[in-house]
Amino acid sequence: MRLLQSLTRGLAALDYLKEKAEPVRLTDVAATLGVEKSNASHILKTLVASGYASQDSSRRYLIHKDVTATDDSHSLEEIIACKQQWKPVLEKLMMETGECSHMAVLVKSQVWYIDKVDSNLPLKVDHPIGSLSPLHCTALGKIFLAYGDAVPNQKFDKYTATTISSNAELMQEIEKTRIRGYAVDNEEFSPGIRCVAHPIFDKVGKVIAAFGVSGPTVRLDDQKFLELGELVKTVYAQKMKEINNED
Repeated sequence: MRLLQSLTRGLAALDYLKEKAEPVRLTDVAATLGVEKSNASHILKTLVASGYASQDSSRRYLIHKDVTATDDSHSLEEIIACKQQWKPVLEKLMMETGECSHMAVLVKSQVWYIDKVDSNLPLKVDHPIGSLSPLHCTALGKIFLAYGDAVPNQKFDKYTATTISSNAELMQEIEKTRIRGYAVDNEEFSPGIRCVAHPIFDKVGKVIAAFGVSGPTVRLDDQKFLELGELVKTVYAQKMKEINNED
């Protein structure tokens, strides 16, 4: 109940920030939510830390510009609910693999990271919440190209020796992604880093988000890389079975 109340207030705060064209004061948010300033401050700081809001030099708050640009087929509330629902999957993946797990949505033909669970290992991948990455060379990005409505950018920026650099290559990779059931990034965005990702579908079969696991090649050899791909498929199926049993 407490968690639900916090989520409700967080959504209310986001709605308020969306309505305002200018940064707002802490006191205004507190008054709108009907809570003490200390509670409003905690809510706003959580939104900032999660990448949904930011604070300007005058210490006023505003919604993050990328939040208003998310795939318009899903509301902000749906995305936040998805993040809450699938957080345990990220935690499970990190515990089982020891590697970083991430969740992202589509924003202006880019991947926008909305959640993560960090690895406890000294050498790890870090994609900060709120950061953006390209579609053509990330596993999460390829999910939106293969299963969603994302349109690839015609400019194929080269990040590593294995980065996809043409539309023909990308179309082949998208087809491979659909066949295997998950996407891969084989040192295409960062040298020495491998990633796998899987789509999250809504109730009508549209992609709302993607989740994945990333790790260094020193730990993810070819065999483990394949096993990781099968693992994200397995945990997705398990989570969907759990969700369907709840309905």
